[in-house]
Amino acid sequence: MRKVVLALLVLGLSLLTISLPAQTSQPTIPVDQIHAGMRGYALTVFEGVKPESMDVEVLGVLHNANGPKGDIILVRLHGTKVEYTGVVAGMSGSPVYLNGKLAGALAFRIGEFSKEPIAGVTPIADMLEINALDKSPTEEAAATKPSVSNVAGKTAAPGDGTSLPAPTQDFANYLKPIETPLVFNGFSDDTVRRFAGQFAAAGVVPVMGAGSVSGDKQPEPLEAGSAVSAILVRGDMDIAATCTVTYIDPQRLLACGHPLLQFGSVDLPMNKAQVLATLASPLNAFKIVNTTEQAGVFVQDRHTGIMGVFNKQPDMIPVTLTIHGGAGAKEFHYEVLNNARLSPVAIMATVFNALHGVNEYGEEITYRLNGSIDVKGFPQVGLKNMFVPAENGQPAAMSAALSLGERFGRIYDNPYNAPAVKSVKLDFDLVRERRWARLESARTDVTEARPGDEIMVETVLAPYRGERVVRQIPVKIPTSASKGTLRILVSDGETLDRVGRTNPAFGRKLDLASTIALLNKEHANNRLYVSLLEADPEARVADKVMPTLPLSVMNVMDGMRGNQEMIVSAESSVDETATPPLDYVVSGAQLLTVTVK
Repeated sequence: MRKVVLALLVLGLSLLTISLPAQTSQPTIPVDQIHAGMRGYALTVFEGVKPESMDVEVLGVLHNANGPKGDIILVRLHGTKVEYTGVVAGMSGSPVYLNGKLAGALAFRIGEFSKEPIAGVTPIADMLEINALDKSPTEEAAATKPSVSNVAGKTAAPGDGTSLPAPTQDFANYLKPIETPLVFNGFSDDTVRRFAGQFAAAGVVPVMGAGSVSGDKQPEPLEAGSAVSAILVRGDMDIAATCTVTYIDPQRLLACGHPLLQFGSVDLPMNKAQVLATLASPLNAFKIVNTTEQAGVFVQDRHTGIMGVFNKQPDMIPVTLTIHGGAGAKEFHYEVLNNARLSPVAIMATVFNALHGVNEYGEEITYRLNGSIDVKGFPQVGLKNMFVPAENGQPAAMSAALSLGERFGRIYDNPYNAPAVKSVKLDFDLVRERRWARLESARTDVTEARPGDEIMVETVLAPYRGERVVRQIPVKIPTSASKGTLRILVSDGETLDRVGRTNPAFGRKLDLASTIALLNKEHANNRLYVSLLEADPEARVADKVMPTLPLSVMNVMDGMRGNQEMIVSAESSVDETATPPLDYVVSGAQLLTVTVK
C-alpha cells in the first residue's frame, strides 16, 4: 500500500512539473559589453512547439535608435531555415544569447524587402524594466530576484502607456518592429475591411485568419523561444497575436521585445501556441499558428515588450448574441477584452460579423434588438431599438454595430470610474423586409388653446414601399403653460437625443452613473414623439433636468457652469408624449405652433 501511495505521489509531482512554466536562472549581458564581431545564437519555433537555434553575428550597436537612450543591437542571423525564410512576423521576442548570456530579443526588421536576415535586438535590460512597473511596493520588497534586479541598471518612469502609433505613415522607416499582426479567425473579408480603419486608429493591423484559437491542451511547458499568444477575442470568433518568449521565471515571462499595442497595463489571456508552418515571402513572411491552452495573463504592454504572469485569470467580457427569425435560433458565445480603446471596436466588429455571416442575411433586412449591458455596481444599460439599411447603402448590420459601439464608447469615456462590464446580452429578431417610415406630415386643427386643453396631433407616416399610415396623438396642454406661443415638435427619437448632444456643453465628461442614466433615458427609434417647448430656459445638470427656470435663478446657475456638468437651453421641454411602439424605424421631424391664451 505504501508503494502505491509513493507511486501516486511521484506521478502527481511529475504532472505538476508539466503544468508549471519552465524556470530559468539565465545570466544576462549588458549593452556596454557587446561589440561587433561577437557570435552567439537565438531561439525561435519554426514548426511545432520546440524552439530551434539560429546562429547570430553582432554587426554593432545603434544608440538612441529606439527612442531616447533606447539602444538596439544590430545582428545578422545565420542558419538554413532563417536564411530561407528571413525575419518573419511572429519571430519578435526570440531570445538572443551572446557568450552564453541573454542579450535581448529580436524585435526589429531592416527595410521592406531585405534579402538578408538582418534584425535589431531590444536589450534585455530595457525589457526587464517592465517587471518593475508591474509591482506594488509590497510585492517589490518581497519578490526581488537577482536575475531581474541586478540587470536592469536603470529605472523607467512609470507611465500610462497609451501613446499609440499613427495609423498612417508618410516617411521612410528602415528600422521597423517585426510585425505581430492581430489574426482574425471566423471573420469575413467584409468585416475586416469595414473595421480595419478603426482598428488601425487604435494601433492594430488586422490580418485575415491563418491559424486558429483551439484551446487544446499543450503539455509542453513554455520556455525561452516558445511561441505565445495574446488574445483579444475568444470563442465563436477569435482575435489573437503571436510572438516569442524572451525571458521566463516561475512567476512571469517577457515577450515580443516591442509593444503589442502599448496600452500600458492590460488584461489579456496569455496562451501557449503551436507553429504549423513558417512561410517565406519577401513581402510578408509569417508564422501560421494554432493558439492552444491558456497559461496566464498578459498584464503589461510597454515600449520594450509585453509581460505575462502565471496562475491568474483574465477579466474578459462575456457576450451572448442570439439571432431569431431563420430556420432556428442561432447563438454566438464569445468574450472580448476589457479595454477602453479597443472594447468598443471589438464589440462592433463581432456584432456585425455575426449578423452578416448567417444565411438569413440580405440587403432588405430589419433587426429588432432587445438586450442589455451589465456594468458591476450600476443599473443595467437597456438596449432596445430597430435597425434598417441606411439610404447611403449602409447595411442594417452595420447600423446595429455602430449603435452598440457608441454606447460602449460612452460607458468607457468617463474620467471618474473604470467600468467593470460583467456581461453583454444581445437578442436580434430578423425581419426580411425594410421596416422604415418617414414622417411625411404633422398637423393640428387648432391654432389656439388654453392650459389644460387636449388637442389632437395628426401624423402621416410614409413607409418604405408601403401604404401611408395615419396616427393621431392626443396632447394635453399643461396647466402651467405660459401665455404666448407654444411650439410643438413632432419627431423621431434620434432627433430629441441629438438636440442634447449638439449642445456645446455636452462635451463635458459625466461620471459613470450619470452616463448610464442618460443612456437609459434615450428615446427608442420606433416611436413618434410630441414635445411641447416653451420659451423659458432650462438647465440640465448631468442627467437631471430643471425646466422653465426664472431668469433670476438662471443668472445664479449660469455662474456655476465652470464647475458642474450643466447644459443651459433657451427653451424648456415641458411635456412629452409618444405613440405606442411602431413596427418601423421612424425618421423625420416637423414643428407646429399653438397660441396659449
